[in-house]
This record gives sequence, C-alpha cells and structure tokens, in this order.
Amino acid sequence: MYKGIAGSEGIGIGKVVLIEEHDLTVEKKSVTDTDAELKRLQDAIEKFVAITNEMADKMAKTVGEQDADILRGHIIMLQDPMIEEQISALMISEKISAEMALEQVLDQTAEMFAAVPDELIQQRATDLMDIKSRMLKILMGIEEVDISQVPENTVLVARDLTPSMTAGINPANIAGILTEVGGRTSHSAILARAMEIPAVLSIEGICGIVKNGDTVVLDGSKGEAIVNPDEATVKEFEKKFADYAAEKELLKAYKGKPSQTKDGVKVELVSNIGKPEDADKVVECDGEGIGLFRTEFLFMDRDSVPTEEEQFEAYKKVAETMKGKPVIIRTLDIGGDKAIPYLGLETEENPFLGFRAIRFCLKRRDIYEVQLRALLRASAFGDIKIMVPLVTGVDELRAVKVILEDIKRQLDKEGIAYNKDVKVGVMMETPAACMMADALAKEADFFSIGTNDLTGYTMAVDRGNAKVAYLYSTYNPAVLRAIKRIIECGKAEGIMVGMCGEAAADPKLIPLLLAFGLDEFSVSATSVLKTRKTISDCNIDECKALAEKVMKCVTEEEVLELLK
Repeated sequence: MYKGIAGSEGIGIGKVVLIEEHDLTVEKKSVTDTDAELKRLQDAIEKFVAITNEMADKMAKTVGEQDADILRGHIIMLQDPMIEEQISALMISEKISAEMALEQVLDQTAEMFAAVPDELIQQRATDLMDIKSRMLKILMGIEEVDISQVPENTVLVARDLTPSMTAGINPANIAGILTEVGGRTSHSAILARAMEIPAVLSIEGICGIVKNGDTVVLDGSKGEAIVNPDEATVKEFEKKFADYAAEKELLKAYKGKPSQTKDGVKVELVSNIGKPEDADKVVECDGEGIGLFRTEFLFMDRDSVPTEEEQFEAYKKVAETMKGKPVIIRTLDIGGDKAIPYLGLETEENPFLGFRAIRFCLKRRDIYEVQLRALLRASAFGDIKIMVPLVTGVDELRAVKVILEDIKRQLDKEGIAYNKDVKVGVMMETPAACMMADALAKEADFFSIGTNDLTGYTMAVDRGNAKVAYLYSTYNPAVLRAIKRIIECGKAEGIMVGMCGEAAADPKLIPLLLAFGLDEFSVSATSVLKTRKTISDCNIDECKALAEKVMKCVTEEEVLELLK
C-alpha cells in the first residue's frame, strides 16, 4: 500500500495510464538571427493560445466555466506585457534562444510566487511551470499526451496533474488520479474534486513504481493506493465503491435540511470562494452563505489594481447571488515579495513573517481605501461583512475601523447608499491574535478561525518543507487549545465565531468544534452536504464528553486515537 495526501474523496478501481515527462532540458546556445528567433517565439505563443482556448472550451463543457477560467488565466499570464517584454529583451540582449529566455523569465517569476505564504498564491508558481512546460514542448516540437482519448476505468498517474492536462478529461473515463506532488489546495486536488474524481497526491516516486496497464485501487478519502492488488482486495474495494456511491446518493437527502445536531443545536454552514462566479456553486450545493471570499484573486492575472467600480461589481454580484444570506469578504491578503508584480513590492527573506495582508494594506491606503469603499457600496445589496486578515493586535482592527468611518462620511456626503451597521471581523490565524482574543472580541463583530495559517504559525512549521511537514497538524493539542480559546473568548463577548480553514470540513474534528461552541462552518461548496450530515449525526452531550477527554491529551497520537 502506498500512502499519500487525500486530495479528492472516493474509491477508484482501474488500469494505469502513465503521463510520462519528456526531457525538457534547454541547451545553452547562442543565436545569430535574433529576429527569426523572436518570430519563432511569437509563433509558439500563438499556437499556445489557440490550443489553450480549445482546451478551455472542452473543459467548460465537461467541468464548468469556472474551472475553464484557470486555463484561460494561463493565456493572460503568458501574454502579460511584462513577461513578454522580459523574454524578448533577454533574447535580444543576450542573443539566446527563445527556450532559454522563456525558461529564465518564467522560473524567476515562479520563484516570487512560490515564496508567498498563501497556498492559493503559491499555486500561481505551479501555473507558470505548467505554462513553461507546454511552451517548451511547442518550441521543441514535442506532442502533448491527449488525455481525452484514454479508455474507461483509467487511473491517471503523473508527477503532477496540471490544469492543461485535465482540460480534455472526460470524468466518465477516469477512475482515479495519482500524483507524486500536490496538496489539498493544489489545482490537481481542486480540479479532481470539481470533477468528483478520487485522487491521492504526493505519493513519492509513484511514476517509477507503476507501468501502463497495471491495476490500481485507491481510496481518495484516506489517501491510499494499492498497485496490482489480489482478488480479495479488488472485491473489498468494489464493496467500498458501492458503499461510497450509496452514501453519496443519500447525501442528497440533506439538501434543504437545517444544519443542526441530533439534539437541535443549529449552526451556519457556509462556503469558501475565490471569485464571484463561485457563488453559483454555493447556491447549487445548498450553502447557507459565504464564509470566506478571498479577494486577492481580483488583483491577480492583470497588470493594474482593479478599480473601485470593478471591485464593487464583483462584491455586489456575490451579495445578490446569495440573496440576503451572509457574505464574509476578506480584504486583500497578499505577500510582500512581488507576488503581484505591478505593486512593486520588495522581495523579503521571510515573507511568511513579512509585509503582507493587513500590514501591507494599512501602509498602502491608496489601494486599501478603494477596496473598503467598494465593499461599503456593495453592502447595500446584501448581508456583506468585512474580515481583516493576519491581525496580531487590537490596534490593527481599530485602524481599519477609523478608515471605514472616514469612507462612510464621504459616502454620506455623496449620497451613496451602504449598510451603516456593516460588521467588521477578524480572521484569527496568528498566535498573537489567539493570545489577545479576549481583547479583540470586545472590539470585533465576529471571528473566523483560519486553521491553515493558525496551525502553521502555532507549530512554527513551513508547510513547503517536507522535513518538518509531519508537525503541521490541526490535531496537535497546541492547535486545538488555540482554537478552543478563540471560540471561548468570542462566546464570552457574544460574537459569532466561525471557521474557514480546512478543519471546518474534517469529520473527525467537527464533534470537537461543536463541543467548543463554533457557530459557523465554512467549507468548499462540494463539502456542504457531507458536513451537514456529520453535524446531524452528532449529539452535543456526546461531543462535550469527547472534547473533555481530548483536551487532556498531550500528544497528537493520543488525540487521533480518541477521534478515530
């Protein structure tokens, strides 16, 4: 059995189709006819655009327009004037090939994205590597694998399943996905979940372990895969597959039902989104609102700050789509190492602890005030709440409120409508915010716990460092104590406490979160019904009894033993 990361739940049984990687090593050679080389680059870009548009159109039909936009974003990234100009300038000044210049520029840009302490922004580095790989293949005359032609019951195995690879996928033909890299927030996982294909990611060396035609069974919920299993194992997984399909069908019964425990304790079950169009999926999956709208996506894949009107329309669209249901919008959360090139930020040695999120916004009020003004205007069209990320003290929250009051006075003078009682809350994701939760709760209108960063900062772990990744766990007693304290402090002041990190959808943690008194669970749209079922299976007294035992644990192993 091979163990990896549970990227997309479900049971898969099928035959391996190995997506082999070609040698894309770029030869170092000088070029004499630079004009001809520049034309070769432009021809390759045109071919890339044509192929990508075709793939995006296919993806729009098989997966949906939202996910097709990931590929269309690749075109925008490659044709970014800064990128194209840098590649051309390098070719002219150094007299090098299109391949060499393309590789250097995209590698440097990807490094900047990868250094940002936000998994979603880091994903742009993966996008750039996908673009580089596909462009090099075009320039080198290498044909890409046509995944759309694989037979039924195929298990795709690749080092990484990039957005371009998934474009032609017919989900009906793919039984599962195995990769050597990727995490739950990688595009491999996001797209697999969107297509409801079981996926196990980050199985070290899997491409060298399997060969075409091997039989594989995999459990995307547990992150496990077995190569060439015996007959008894195949039958066991066939039963698991049938059970999973039956369970999935049963989940439909929870559509339209209240999110409450067996004994009638109600909670809010909302969703996380990255762009306005994602709100449609939330409605489709019966989400009760938006618990986290990551606004940084509005600032990416472009060459200038979005205008007030552009932002206003985006926020308004989400509010109107949700028809009066709560919509929590997180203000701009970016890193301080040129993750968004046009902002001109300096590269930092440790961007995880650097000039990012609210620290950036309070220094760049020219950008922040535009966003807050757009948010206030949009608040007239629905139940919009404003959330401040990476808060470490009361002074930051107070500073945001002062700016908001100034903008409200401006809007009053201009006769522009807005919700005068718009709620302002804090994303609780730092140890400092946890320790100051009692004070913050007196001044914030709500809390939302960001367990992804809270876990990393509490455990002092760089999630990108495989040597210490074993320490990154929300089950660690230190992290659980932090979560419990934040909820208790919020409840003591009578404010809503929610959670928008991955832990909110974890069936093992949900009983604990209910026992702690969490009011709101914000999960991916596709996890809404499953989370509702888990909540409805719980009894508060039993949850509290479990929590009492868990909070006496001093190791992660002890916690997991109880939660299992």
